[in-house]
Amino acid sequence: MIYKYMNKTCFKLFSSIILILCIFLSYASSVLATDDSLYVWSSSANTLNILDDNIRPSNTNSNNITNTTNTNTNSNSSSNNITNSSTVTTSSDTSLLTNATSDVTDNNSLNLESASAILIEQSSGRILYAHNIHEQLRPASVTKVMSILLIMEAIDSGKISLTDSVPCSENAASMGGSQIWLDTTETLTVDEMLKAICVNSANDCVVAMAEYIAGSEEAFVQMMNDKAYELGMSDTTFKNCHGLDEDGHVTSSYDIAVMSRELLNKYPEIKNYTTIWMDTLRDGETQLSNTNKLIKNYNGATGLKTGSTSLALYNLSASATRDDLSLISVIMKAPSTKVRFSEAEKLLDYGFNNFSYQSFGKSGDLIQTISIDKGVRATIPVVLENDTGILLEKGSEKNIEQTVTIDENISAPISSGQKVGEISFSLDGEVLSTVNLVSQVSVNKIDIATMSTKVFSTWFNLLR
Repeated sequence: MIYKYMNKTCFKLFSSIILILCIFLSYASSVLATDDSLYVWSSSANTLNILDDNIRPSNTNSNNITNTTNTNTNSNSSSNNITNSSTVTTSSDTSLLTNATSDVTDNNSLNLESASAILIEQSSGRILYAHNIHEQLRPASVTKVMSILLIMEAIDSGKISLTDSVPCSENAASMGGSQIWLDTTETLTVDEMLKAICVNSANDCVVAMAEYIAGSEEAFVQMMNDKAYELGMSDTTFKNCHGLDEDGHVTSSYDIAVMSRELLNKYPEIKNYTTIWMDTLRDGETQLSNTNKLIKNYNGATGLKTGSTSLALYNLSASATRDDLSLISVIMKAPSTKVRFSEAEKLLDYGFNNFSYQSFGKSGDLIQTISIDKGVRATIPVVLENDTGILLEKGSEKNIEQTVTIDENISAPISSGQKVGEISFSLDGEVLSTVNLVSQVSVNKIDIATMSTKVFSTWFNLLR
């Protein structure tokens, strides 16, 4: 019995000594560890897509993307301040459109009859075609794109809701042109008003909404001009919220593209209204039919707004999406409604036939797993910080090179979302875009307490 007790005591004593040595040796090895990181391309990394200031030749074969891994000699693993040039901007902070290629000129190569026209890629705002894009013309009911934008902003801010009941004033009821004949004794919800404005271009409804939001049409028009200034629409002066002819009420195809892009990017739910072909209001008593015939006749059409008066002639802001490529074409002062729609289609066809949008990855896509030092875990998954993609010109066989650069000396502690490197995409040596790579997880730094807990847990399990 004594012999057995002595053996057990000696075993525990010996185990304790070994345990203490393990703790200190393990901690020392973690502190003195080198920064040799192993870079492993993840088999689950998605095909990547980029957006940049320049259109590049198309390469839809993801197998042609060359992968290169570098180590950054200037460590900055804690920085999150590097601007991501590939981030898709959907707000007004980069509102002005930019030329997509150096050879986009105002030469009307498509022989359009309309006085002014523009084609842009919706996400980036890149100009793909231009014809008299800054000529100041009467917008007619395309004016309502700005009115709808302000209505959506009021909903988004909580100032109004879709279920609010909106009254009709004498002023709203007196509007001419397209309307649904609002009566001063009735109210419609904001949802119903939006439907009438987007589908039927109802002047009475847009005035009622302007008064409901701003107190008067004049105050609302001031809001419209303020927003136009904010968006950089320097060709625009609004005199009313509906678009009926009024001296000095002017804009350009460029500015219409700017506000159309803002509306579609910031409030994509507006397409729930702009894609309605036919509907009813007032318990089926009022029939609505979309004034934009492309909704029915053009594959991928998503909106947006028509406009015509005797002085403005025929205008249209037309949007469409196919295979992740979203385009906006604007036609101003077409000689007929038939020409308005046919030339909008011609512009959209030109865009879809000559360009494509290739997504290189979404925010959170796994790119690599890398090793780290001094952490409670040995590796971390590295992911894209932002969505990334590029507008490509179809027909080129050139390859896009993808390069991963990982910061040196990456050690715990690491926070989830912390920048640990970059991924860049280039063509013929020219960098098209750079995106931050960030840690998908947080990792605590290993210390004596952490190591002791781990070793004691392992030892306890072995002795059970």
